[in-house]
Amino acid sequence: MARIINEVQTQHKVVAITFDDGPNPLYTSQVLEIFAEVSGKATFYMIGNQMTKYPEIVEAAIEQGHEIGNHTYTHPKLTDLNSSDHVNEIKLSDKITKEMTGQSPTTFRPPYFDYNNETHSICENLGYRMIGACNLDAMDWEQPGVEHILSKSREQIKKGSILIFHDGFGDRSQTIEAVRLLVKELHSQGYKLVTVSELLRLAEERMN
Repeated sequence: MARIINEVQTQHKVVAITFDDGPNPLYTSQVLEIFAEVSGKATFYMIGNQMTKYPEIVEAAIEQGHEIGNHTYTHPKLTDLNSSDHVNEIKLSDKITKEMTGQSPTTFRPPYFDYNNETHSICENLGYRMIGACNLDAMDWEQPGVEHILSKSREQIKKGSILIFHDGFGDRSQTIEAVRLLVKELHSQGYKLVTVSELLRLAEERMN
C-alpha cells in the first residue's frame, strides 16, 4: 500500500500546520491573519474548483509565502473512480495551481485519506509526496468543540509533526479559534511554523 507521511524526523523545533478544502473567503482569510501575526507559514490543500472561485485568496496565500498543495479538483473518494477520472482529478488540480501560482504543487493529500496503489503511482509520476497528519483524533471537521480540537492536537506536538485542520466546507469557526490559540502557544514555546515542503527538506538534510 502507498506510503503517506504523517511526520518527519528532525532536530529542528518545527511543525507544519495544514488546512484542507479551501480556499474560503471567510475562514482562509482569518488563517492568513493568524499566521501573519507570528510570521508563520502554512500549507493549504486547496480544492481545484474552489481555487477558481476565489483566486484572490489563492493570490494572498502565495504572496504571504504559504504553500499550496494538491487536494484534487472536486474532492472525490479516489478509490471510487476509474483510472482515467482518478488521474484527471489530480492532474487538473495540478494544472490550475500551476496556472494560478506559477509553480506546480509538490505535495498531495488525498480527500478523506482515501487512496490506493494507483494514487501512489500517479503521485510518483507527478513528483508528489503524499501527506497525512498526526492529529486526526482532533477531528476538527466534525466541529467537536474548540477544547477537543486543541487538546487532541496538543498531544501530537513534537519536532516534525504535521497537523491537519479545515478552512473549507461548512462552519469552521471552532477550527479558527482552536488554531488561533494553538499558533500562539507554539510560537511562545519556540516552535517555527513551516510549510510541508520546508519540513520535508529539513528531514532530508538530516539524512545527508
